[in-house]
Amino acid sequence: MGFTIGISRGMRDIRSGSRRRGRTSDGTAVAEYTGLWGWDVVPGARTSAGACSCGRGDCPAPGAHPLDFAPVLAAGATLDDVTECWGEFPGASVMLPVGRAFDVIEVAEPAGCRALARLERMGLPVGPVAATPDGRAHFFVAPGAAADLPGLLYRMGWDDPDSLDLRGLGPGAHITAPPSDRGGLGPVRWLRSPALDSASGPPEARLVLGTLAYVAHRSRA
Repeated sequence: MGFTIGISRGMRDIRSGSRRRGRTSDGTAVAEYTGLWGWDVVPGARTSAGACSCGRGDCPAPGAHPLDFAPVLAAGATLDDVTECWGEFPGASVMLPVGRAFDVIEVAEPAGCRALARLERMGLPVGPVAATPDGRAHFFVAPGAAADLPGLLYRMGWDDPDSLDLRGLGPGAHITAPPSDRGGLGPVRWLRSPALDSASGPPEARLVLGTLAYVAHRSRA
């Protein structure tokens, strides 16, 4: 695929500092996301010397958003497709669009780790779970969860869901995926890696939300 879209000065700066051609660890991960798990991926911004590679001096989320001028690599893209794309945007972070193959429930990482341990002990279905360098955990759940989150919590007996440190991410949101750095703070990592039984079909939110809400509530008490 050929890309003729102009690349900003900030992206050129990163390109000169991290020239990467061929198959990289990022490219291998992206190809796994698109080809094995059925996720869309888009190249994202990185930070360099405190500045966002998008080139905007007033960027509201430096190093933590998709590049506006980069294409989406659709689910099913091959390693060769990924290698060609990342050759055009070397140094880009790996961003996953939310709301297509999955939604995300975000919680503080300590609470997320405790909830994950409980869910696994109970034998409940759990999808991939990622941890960000700013101390948040991202639970992958079936699409539609973000819009339904307040109602689900209310029906589970949480009369004041705003008091819980839970946030739903749905269509229009993007998350940084391992092994990429987020906002210059450090790499995103997996607390629970994608697996064949859960990555392409993450669980309904209601199956994990009760435990997440309980642990989040206890953590804030």
